[in-house]
Amino acid sequence: MSYLKLQNVSFSYPDGTRALENLTLDIHGGQRVAIIGQNGAGKTTAVKLMNGLLKPTEGTVHVGDWDTKDYTTAQVSRKVGYVFQNPDDQIFHNDVESEVRFGPKNMGFEPERVDELTEWALKLCGIYEAKEENPYNLPYSTRKFVTIASVLAMDSDVIILDEPTAGQDKIGLKRLENILDNLQEKGKTVVTITHDMEFVTEHFKRIVVMANRRLVSDDDAPQIFYNHEVLEKSMLKPPAVASMAKLLGLQEGILTKQEMITTIIKRLSS
Repeated sequence: MSYLKLQNVSFSYPDGTRALENLTLDIHGGQRVAIIGQNGAGKTTAVKLMNGLLKPTEGTVHVGDWDTKDYTTAQVSRKVGYVFQNPDDQIFHNDVESEVRFGPKNMGFEPERVDELTEWALKLCGIYEAKEENPYNLPYSTRKFVTIASVLAMDSDVIILDEPTAGQDKIGLKRLENILDNLQEKGKTVVTITHDMEFVTEHFKRIVVMANRRLVSDDDAPQIFYNHEVLEKSMLKPPAVASMAKLLGLQEGILTKQEMITTIIKRLSS
């Protein structure tokens, strides 16, 4: 059953700029979905409509049984948490713990529940030891996890992550993987905007491609990254592994390092 439903949605900004054209998209509860496309494709506008930060000019956006036009942004954000691309747009407390605690506290949870969610989010994001630090004394990559923790602590049904891999090293990427797995175990819906195609192929089964304010394709990774028409229309490049597999003459559908290694070993042993 759809939990997020955008039906024939279009959006124009007050200056008349058309940012989204007739988008229809259903996302079921517990799904993990990546939205990809070049800058200006309409990705950010789409997720801001899901979060209630924007209201559709045309069409409808439903979160559960709520039509977002009937609810405030604050009300919708209790169901759909949004981690901004730039953590500095989201942080406003002088210490990490207060930043993470703010959301669940203001949602009216019991003190014990606030404590539980805060500690869980701090530990999951690997910043428990930094809870007394001023977020702005921390590196950009760590500040990113502060904002992720602050949204996770609100225990929303849906988590939107905007460019989560930006500025992350291998440790940060592994931490993101752990967060995604943990959220999946909890039955949370995760929607990610990213330009990191390796991250997409390794962690997302469903991929939504956008270009020129419209939906281009909604499919799994092999159907997206081995479809020349989709890649050309969206001006996207396949992951490096897929390009390498093609050069080596391996079969289509290879998208991860492990898939390529397994295929090469099978070929050598045959």
